Order: sequence, then structure tokens, then C-alpha cells
Amino acid sequence: MKPLPPGSTIGILGGGQLGRMLAIAAAQLGYNTRVLAPDEEAVAAQTAASFTRADYHSRIVLDEFASAADVVTYEFENIDIEPVDYLSGKVPVHPGPTSLAIAQDRADEKSFVNALGGRTAAWAKVTTLEELQAAIAAIGTPAILKTLRLGYDGKGQVRLHSANDVEPAWAAIGARPAILEAFVPFSHEFSIILARGSDGAMVSYPPPWNEHKDGILARSTLPAPAEIAQQWGEAATLTGRIAETLGHVGVLTCEYFVGADGPVFNEMAPRVHNSGHWTIEGAVTSQFENHIRAICGLPLGDTGLTATRVEMLNLIGKDADGWASYLAERDAHLHLYGKSVRAGRKMGHVTRLMR
Repeated sequence: MKPLPPGSTIGILGGGQLGRMLAIAAAQLGYNTRVLAPDEEAVAAQTAASFTRADYHSRIVLDEFASAADVVTYEFENIDIEPVDYLSGKVPVHPGPTSLAIAQDRADEKSFVNALGGRTAAWAKVTTLEELQAAIAAIGTPAILKTLRLGYDGKGQVRLHSANDVEPAWAAIGARPAILEAFVPFSHEFSIILARGSDGAMVSYPPPWNEHKDGILARSTLPAPAEIAQQWGEAATLTGRIAETLGHVGVLTCEYFVGADGPVFNEMAPRVHNSGHWTIEGAVTSQFENHIRAICGLPLGDTGLTATRVEMLNLIGKDADGWASYLAERDAHLHLYGKSVRAGRKMGHVTRLMR
């Protein structure tokens, strides 16, 4: 791929905080960004050079969007594959539709990773209550029922403690196609954030220890504890194999559990990721900049740490009201996303660097 020169335009599908931070990184490298999203409140529009509020499925809108962009990317995976497929026939789209399609279907994702030799929890695809009952009989409890598509930050998931929970759990997810996963005993959760260029070059970041609260990432810490460090190599190798097999261009994030026999793959996101927000100040090159570098055909940047210890805290809901106290901390870096406050909503994050 011939590198896109500064002044080129990057189209971004999606108007959330990830698009907002991608637009900032793109501007720093001299690129224009154009955001397309249907949302009335699209915080990415606050940092992008231009914004179009429209439905993703309008061919007229997509044709105009493609004609104004030199490359297109997306900031979240819960977008229908059809618009991405359509755009990819008119303008380079990175990551490609294949990465998006695999990440959108939990059964396809698990099958794909298993075929590459990745370790996952025992799982089964279920489309009816009867299939769920059979899966529980085979896999046992405790287990987690997850909708096949959509769902994030703990949404679309129900834990089953016994066979008596089958019918309520099925009703709770709306009787939709799903996968049942065996519960995996684990000591820590972590993620591998990797960037791959169109030339096949890859770099990855040190893995953060990710701690969740109510299904939402609460804190990421580096360096990770020894338990994660011991499984870092195997997880990074699998993530690289996933990226290579998909022909992925851009950032790819894979989440893992520290299992007794090695890293257990949880899920993948074909995009920049919340567990990589620390990289803005905590790494030599942020995940956002490396994504822009990758999709524009530029050399990938250094992923090393800039501090002895790095901690990223998510600000959820009214947590963001403490913005003044974070600004008073000498080694804290505050990022607010420009959203209206809502309980359970990611309002921003703060990164602390300890040297």
C-alpha cells in the first residue's frame, strides 16, 4: 500500500469516543477526518473535520462518503456488515469486512479461534430453549449465556448457576440465538492490543491487567502481575496469528483470562479498545496513532511504556464530576468525552503515570 500523504481524508464510521480519539490522532499526523453516524449526540463530531448525521444504509450517503474519503475505518463492531461491504467496493476499508464479520458473531469467533489452536471455554451455540437445555446438560453450571450478536460492557449476558436458571436466562436475553459458555476459573483478565500494517508488519503493547465492575472495565494497570506476564507470549502469538489469518489492517484487540493451563481467549474487537486508552500518555505511540499509521500505510510506532507504572481508570456516570480533583494531580491525565451524563455510561478516563 502506498502511504497516504498528510492532507488525505480518513472516513470514520461511528460517532463515539473511540472515533473522537481517532480523529485527534489523525489530526496530529496531518489528516482530515470525516465522521458518519446516525446519532444525535456524536462526540466524535467535536474533534473531526466534518460530520454527516445519516443512516449507514443509505446508498446515496455511502456513495458521497466514499467519494470524499481516501480510506475508511470504523470505531465499533456493532455496525451492520452490509454498509461496510458496500464501501469496501468503492474505497479501501481497514480493517476489512472479514474481521468485522468474525467479531460480530460469537459462535463464528470461537470457531475461528479454536481452528487456529486458541484455547477457549467450552461452549455451544443455542438457538432454542431446547438447545440451551441440552447445552447445560453437556457443559454444566456455572455457565454464561451470551447473545450471539451485539452486546458489550456486560450487556446481553446472563449467568446460570443451576439448571433451574435455564428458562429465566433464555427469557432475559429475549429468546435470541446465543452461545452458552462454561465458566472459566481465572486469576486475572488481560488484553493484547496489536497493530498490523498492510505490509504485514505487526507491533503489540505490553498487556494491561484489566479489572471490571458490573461488566464494565474499571481499571487497567501496567506492568501486569507475574501471572499475566507468564502468559503474555502465548496470547500475543495467538493474537498475531488471528490478525495474519484475517489479513487485518489496523488495531486488533483480544481479551484473555489467565487460566490454569494458559491464556483462555474470551473475545476480540477489530478496533481500538478501552483497555488501550492508557497508551495515549503511557506508551511511546498510542493505539489511536498506530491505528491511523496502519490504515494509512505508515510505519508503525514504538509501543514501549513511558513510565515505570501506568494506571488507567474509567470514569463512569457521575465519576466524571470529580474532574477538578484529577486535574490537581501532578501525574494524572484527564480525558473527558463530551457526553451528557448517564448512569453506567463511559464519560471519560484518567491515566496516572508513576515514574
